[in-house]
Amino acid sequence: MATTTRILSRQPQTLDYASPTQFKFGINILPKVEYFTLTANVPGISLPQIDNQTPFKTIPLQGDNLTFDNLEITYIIDEKLENYIELQNWVRAIGFPKTRNEFKSFRDTESQRFPTATTRSVSKDIGDTGLATPDGSMFSDATLTILSSKNNPIIEVRFQDVFPLSVGSLEYNQGASDIEYLVSNVTFSYKIYEIVAI
Repeated sequence: MATTTRILSRQPQTLDYASPTQFKFGINILPKVEYFTLTANVPGISLPQIDNQTPFKTIPLQGDNLTFDNLEITYIIDEKLENYIELQNWVRAIGFPKTRNEFKSFRDTESQRFPTATTRSVSKDIGDTGLATPDGSMFSDATLTILSSKNNPIIEVRFQDVFPLSVGSLEYNQGASDIEYLVSNVTFSYKIYEIVAI
């Protein structure tokens, strides 16, 4: 009887499979990008291996420094390129290719658009989640919401202090035989993310 109970307790409670189309992506600083998002990923994490040398065999041990993969999304470009320009402006502000004023101007503008994104109590732990750090609009928080088969939110993947690393190019083509709307990719880095059941 005890064996049967133990076996039953190991059975999954939910038999529904995860659908790759049931999600919503939101990022505070890019409202025009989140509406057109086609794909988003839950980044992988990896743990380094440390080799313990012995006279006979090298014994693998777990390391202690996690590596987080990048957050990547693909989105459809709107007709006026507004969402593409939003991302371009963010990357340009961080890199200020023309003048140092680009950094200050972008930070001031975004601070007025999203005033709560610039203030945050000092956290004692890197894992504390909340609004972006006081560097203001150079960072933003993002959320990937996983939906159930009935489109109800069930999981949130919360990214803290996101910033763009690269924005993909746009390719125009007069020889296309059918209309394929322009899409672009963007790669983000971030401080940390956590997966939370709602």
